[in-house]
Amino acid sequence: MATQQLGRAAEQVALAKSLPPRLLRFFARYPPGSVAQTAPTAASTTISTTPPSDPNAPVTEASTPSTTPPSSSSSPALRNPFLPSKNYTTGTWYGPRYGLRQQADLVKLAQTHGVLDLLPYTTKLPGEKEKRRVEKGLRVKGTGVGEKVKGKGWERTLKGKLALRRKAMERMPSLVQEWKQKGHGRGWKKWPKAGGHGVL
Repeated sequence: MATQQLGRAAEQVALAKSLPPRLLRFFARYPPGSVAQTAPTAASTTISTTPPSDPNAPVTEASTPSTTPPSSSSSPALRNPFLPSKNYTTGTWYGPRYGLRQQADLVKLAQTHGVLDLLPYTTKLPGEKEKRRVEKGLRVKGTGVGEKVKGKGWERTLKGKLALRRKAMERMPSLVQEWKQKGHGRGWKKWPKAGGHGVL
């Protein structure tokens, strides 16, 4: 048992020596396992909706978002440096410790050296972009399933105009024949009428 632990420790030391200094500095500041590795979810707690004055009434519980601050034992260094954080004393939100470009660079380095699982959750992890696109779509009106883009006015009416034009072209031989039979415009009462030069 002790030999296995020693062998595992030796492997970890060898892995740490092979990491670039940037990753070593990050893991020294945020040790693996000290930061939540999963995506943030809305915490819920159960609270009683029955007033305490009536002890015989049935107790009903409702799930509401938790507004209680985290325990005092958690230090700011244990917060996810890739996500915004809130100061529950003042109610102020602070941006992530690392920007999106820095997060992407760290993810690339960790993926190259095979320690991607040791990083905290970030939207720059492989597959997260596709996952969010499947869940939320492209967020562009008309690109969802069963939707279509509104388009310009001429685009919306083009289909009907082409149908009328096709129908007029199919009736053109009979129209020309009728035009000739009526004397090239004499007695012509319907559109198209003869132009200024007496031609169709």
